[in-house]
Amino acid sequence: MTTYTAPAKINLSLRVLGKREDGYHNVDILMARLDLTDRLDFHNSRTTTLLCDTPGVPTDESNLVVKAVREFEKAYGRKAKQRITLTKNIPHGAGLGGGSADGAITLKACNDIIGTNYSPEELQSMAAALGSDVPFFLDPVISRCTGRGEIVTPVPELKEWSSPIVLLKPQFAVSTPSAYKLLHGAHRIKGVNYNAQMVDGIKLVNELERAVFTKFPILGFMKMWMLGQPGVRAALMCGSGSTLFALTETPEQARALAEAARAELDPTLWSYCGYVNPQQD
Repeated sequence: MTTYTAPAKINLSLRVLGKREDGYHNVDILMARLDLTDRLDFHNSRTTTLLCDTPGVPTDESNLVVKAVREFEKAYGRKAKQRITLTKNIPHGAGLGGGSADGAITLKACNDIIGTNYSPEELQSMAAALGSDVPFFLDPVISRCTGRGEIVTPVPELKEWSSPIVLLKPQFAVSTPSAYKLLHGAHRIKGVNYNAQMVDGIKLVNELERAVFTKFPILGFMKMWMLGQPGVRAALMCGSGSTLFALTETPEQARALAEAARAELDPTLWSYCGYVNPQQD
């Protein structure tokens, strides 16, 4: 058995630059990984199968893990033959890139285990075929992602930047395609601040907030509540939602915010306290 971890991500900034002829949108995203991870265990097998005990996670050909194996097999010209056990810690439909991370790490794992020695550029091409966010997770340093998100350019000056973070997610999910579809009919909700926020010289903004908050105003209310809590340096929606995040001054403030959110907003909130761009030992 060989074990890999797949990290979640947040978008420190997300700007939508316009719709493309292929139906996607051009974006400019500043993306960073979190210390929240899924686990994938790989076993050599006679066939490729995916196992996952998390309810609602498909284990058929629609899962990005299986799609990644199939994409790898196209280049390899043979069957990869892996039994993969996926342990999910990153919630589904949260805007945290869990599925994309799982797909990217599967490509890396197949390359390592089978010994094909595909170059980073070749893996990037496979990853881009799977989805816009997938290439970032092959080497998840803080990066600017452009095009439809598949053009990944590391930002060296932010390599050592890190911050305590708290994530809050209500019970419902938001699909990325639906968030983009809502862009053109979106309106501003009175009392919600959509302006860019500055932390350590980093401009934080999410241009999908207006669209998603129009349909789910509770998320706008939650964001403003977070901005009013002690130690919060910035608060923003993660990607297309439904998760929100806050950068805090200390880990203790992050934990206190999570406890207060469950007490004052919703006892069923999922929360996670950790670090954005955690530094390696």
